[in-house]
Amino acid sequence: MIGHTLSGRYELLARVGGGGMALVYKAKDLLLNRFVAVKILRQQFTHDEDFVKRFRREAQAAASLSHPNIVSIYDVGQVEDTHYIVMEYIDGANLNEIIRDRAPLQTDEAVKITAQICDALEHAHHNQIIHRDIKPHNILIGNNGRVKVTDFGIARAVTSSTITQTGSVVGSVHYFSPEHAKGVITGEKSDLYSLGIVLYQMLTGRLPFLGESPISVALKHLQDTFEQPRKVNPHIPQSVENIILRAMRKNPQERYQSAREMHNDLETCLQPQRLNEKPVYFTSDEDDEADKTRVIPAIRPDMRNTLEAPAVKTGNNEDRWNSDGLGEPKRKWIVPTILSILAIVLISVLVWAVTALKENKPNDVRVPTVEGLEIGEATQKLIAAGFTIMEPTLKESSETVEKGHVIKQSKKEVDAKEGSPIQLTVSTGKELSSMPDLKGKSFDDAKGMLMDMGVKEDSILPSEKFDESEPGTVLDQVPKFEEPFDPATQTVTLTVSKGEESFPMPNLIGKTESEAKALIEKNNLKLSQVLKEPSYSEKGKVFKQYPAEPNEMVTAQTEITIYISSGYPADSREQKLSVTVSPAVEGEVSTISIEYSDARGDNIKWGSKKISSTTSIPITLILSPSKDGQITVYRDGQFLQKEPVPYLVIPADNSPAPDPNAPGDGTGDGTGAGTDPGTGDGTTTQ
Repeated sequence: MIGHTLSGRYELLARVGGGGMALVYKAKDLLLNRFVAVKILRQQFTHDEDFVKRFRREAQAAASLSHPNIVSIYDVGQVEDTHYIVMEYIDGANLNEIIRDRAPLQTDEAVKITAQICDALEHAHHNQIIHRDIKPHNILIGNNGRVKVTDFGIARAVTSSTITQTGSVVGSVHYFSPEHAKGVITGEKSDLYSLGIVLYQMLTGRLPFLGESPISVALKHLQDTFEQPRKVNPHIPQSVENIILRAMRKNPQERYQSAREMHNDLETCLQPQRLNEKPVYFTSDEDDEADKTRVIPAIRPDMRNTLEAPAVKTGNNEDRWNSDGLGEPKRKWIVPTILSILAIVLISVLVWAVTALKENKPNDVRVPTVEGLEIGEATQKLIAAGFTIMEPTLKESSETVEKGHVIKQSKKEVDAKEGSPIQLTVSTGKELSSMPDLKGKSFDDAKGMLMDMGVKEDSILPSEKFDESEPGTVLDQVPKFEEPFDPATQTVTLTVSKGEESFPMPNLIGKTESEAKALIEKNNLKLSQVLKEPSYSEKGKVFKQYPAEPNEMVTAQTEITIYISSGYPADSREQKLSVTVSPAVEGEVSTISIEYSDARGDNIKWGSKKISSTTSIPITLILSPSKDGQITVYRDGQFLQKEPVPYLVIPADNSPAPDPNAPGDGTGDGTGAGTDPGTGDGTTTQ
């Protein structure tokens, strides 16, 4: 399909992806002069009318979505048996590739990606569209970091006849919700279950359920529990694990009730006060525990009546007290009362003792904690409490405490005499490294230098840019050369060359020399030379371009040679013919259409003509020693006649050509045919 233009507008440039149902191409929208992605339905589904109708209906529904985190649908169309959807083109990678290369991801990055997906799902669910196939393959991450969800609604277009053919549904079984696996109606919460699995996979680098077959994986979604994320990756905060556990509940009622609710949880889960919150708890877990098999005592005969008819409490105290055969009421209040009185007495004694001790030390004061405070604020707080500051104040570099803040104090959270000196140690901040000069180095060499300095690999971010430099060369850096930076925490961005920008070679065939030169100049190419050679193309027009054919990828200033036709070759022969045709019924109008093939090409349309009587139509063919000619005649859209026209040498005796008005050897009633190519202008009768 590469090189084809759909609907005269979308020029297919390169295949960029595909699945069980469709292939995806990068294309050029010739009308709006922009790149787009074109998804084309595979040929085996084009004759399934039910599938095609639902495919189109779902694509149109997805086109109604407009959100910065959803791939935009621009157009839906059909050319003969080719059904296609035109979408926004995203220059980047899908989440599956990122997980494969970098998992487990940093928690903040995974949460940000999940929040953007949640935002997209909220918009879709608000418009009554359920995705049904949330998985990393359908999440695109642009080079600018923007998350884009694609393939909205396509899962609805899968019929029972395509499930086993494409494997697309089975291929997504690792992200199925339990209700999806059971084949019941799925809703918004099914998408949230799948999103929980995507977050699980980003943070652990593995899937929660694996099996030898799609069926076994589906059963695990229904029956099994998965290994908790923090057991796989202990660096995951409890608050983030709680989000995964809630999104992946087997009971939809215990999941988030909407994408908005899950999005709100994601926005706050990394706040310091939430990082170590309690694990999420579900009452159904207790029920599951209660449903486990237990050993119970055998029922004795004397217990049967009690089990079958429990005793009813009455207002008769005597019956209630003596129902067990006791002689008198049990006085259960006596012992607790005595113990309570003793506890009160002991507490009172303790309070008195503490008060007495404090009165004996009137000059003792609790030393306040000032660690972490700015030195001025710490000094004021200690002086206000009645203490003095020991001089000189000590200074120390610190990796964790901000410059000018107290690292430690000599006395903390103890009682000390008023006026006691307190020794403070103040942070001078972290000792920063100087940024090396990385320009001109390869990205791998620069990355190695930074990692040797202590920069984390995932903190080295490449930013690609078209440039004349060799691909992979560092063009710029942030921080700049010799700027102080902290290798342990700071992110380094390296602008890297990805070589010169390439683009499709324009089509010069059929253009005049001046038109071809203008196109070459417009596309920043370089004209190497112009060669004129005999050709069966039109005289004065380009019939060949070198070294790049139309639509081949080239870079700026590529040298191009064009070949201009100087006319037909010397051994070619011009053959003039006269095609005589009759209407279907004499006196009534018939439409005659003629196609011909000769050295210039095959099935060239001559045109059509309406006739009501026998008419001769002149046609000129260009013949070559290696290519005979052929004329094909259609009357009223129906094939009528096909006549070969061989390449013949003109006889030496120059015998005259047949009379154009001669009846030939046909039947003469307008339904048969005869030919006489002749030696000069030739005549074909019909």
